[in-house]
Amino acid sequence: MAAPKPRLNVIFIGHIDHGKSTTVGRLMYDTKNLSEQDYRKLQAIAEEKGKSTFAFAYLMDITKEERDRGITIDVNYKKLDTDKFSFTIIDAPGHQDYVKNMITGTAQSDAAVLVIAAKDGIMAQTKEHAYLAQVMGIKQVVVAINKMDEINYSEEGFKKLKADVATLFKGKFKDDQYVVIPISAWNGENIVKPSPKMPWYKGPCLIEAMNNFKAAEVLTDKPLRLPIQDVYSIKGVGMVPVGRVETGILRPNDKIIIMPEEIVTQVKSIEEHHEPLPEALPGDNIGFNIKNVEKGAIKRGSVVGHETNPPTVAEEFTAQIVVLNHPTAITAGYTPVFHIHTAQMSCTIVELIKKVAPTVEEAPKFLKTGDAAVVRIKPTQPLVCETFKEFPQLGRFAIRDMGKTVAAGVIQDIKKRVK
Repeated sequence: MAAPKPRLNVIFIGHIDHGKSTTVGRLMYDTKNLSEQDYRKLQAIAEEKGKSTFAFAYLMDITKEERDRGITIDVNYKKLDTDKFSFTIIDAPGHQDYVKNMITGTAQSDAAVLVIAAKDGIMAQTKEHAYLAQVMGIKQVVVAINKMDEINYSEEGFKKLKADVATLFKGKFKDDQYVVIPISAWNGENIVKPSPKMPWYKGPCLIEAMNNFKAAEVLTDKPLRLPIQDVYSIKGVGMVPVGRVETGILRPNDKIIIMPEEIVTQVKSIEEHHEPLPEALPGDNIGFNIKNVEKGAIKRGSVVGHETNPPTVAEEFTAQIVVLNHPTAITAGYTPVFHIHTAQMSCTIVELIKKVAPTVEEAPKFLKTGDAAVVRIKPTQPLVCETFKEFPQLGRFAIRDMGKTVAAGVIQDIKKRVK
């Protein structure tokens, strides 16, 4: 029996209407992960709504509101198999109102495809998504310059955008952490084979670039940590939380504890992409059925661990933050929204302990854009988090306010909640 292929979670990000969902749909179709019959059904729905060019996008945009408005609202997941990887493709919303959902998807990803429309170039959400991908720990990116047909497959236009990407990525991603490729998703150019319309381009097509990603490190030797992304109540089955295993191993019949609710229960069964699993390893996006837990008892942002090693609930924590983009100044008492793994919660910066860059200053009165500092933070409600050193996936965060990402940081130390 062949060894199982490594699993990799890849999120498609970028500005609204730059073709993320269409790129995913085309990729699924050209790799035979979307059947001709299913594509014809999507085509019929798109034509019925007067949006014929949205057929591929409808594979990922599945709700009525998404299809009526022609935008992605929440993150959606699909399995894509290649000869090298078993990918979980995550399609993220590009609209600024739904950045919080994009962050949840990015927190569960190993790599990203940043889609940029050739005519529009780098836009506001392109910049913010690139920032957030780096903040949430992404170190492998394919930049897909899409809609090349709209600039007549121009080599000059592509080169200009490639230079713009290099400027955007400076200080965020090293040169060997990303590749820039030209595509036309709707027309199927440079998706799974070289495009005759771009003979000047000698690099990989999209699927080759994705196959060049490095496999994620599988952290099975650490305790179980599984942040919950959603919870479903399925008739005849019961409660089914879904999420990605970050560390450790989960098996059917395991006794688990869900924090911060302190709910102890047992795992009945585990599935990934509707297939039963004998065990779930780091990187697996799973749904798991649990015993005797009422609807509404747990939610997005709760974290699963084994009863013998429960996830940490913070009374407060110390972190090093970098102020990326704040219009005025950050002072003690500031209470923005923190995005940490799948949790989104208001937290108060209660103390500015020390500024560490660009100058060193003990107990500064305020922080402004470009400053890095050690601060003390108090969540407004029970929050599960871990130190960045122990569990990087649960120890990094983005701070958002006024519809923008204003800062980012990593947790250095935690004062545990005492009951």
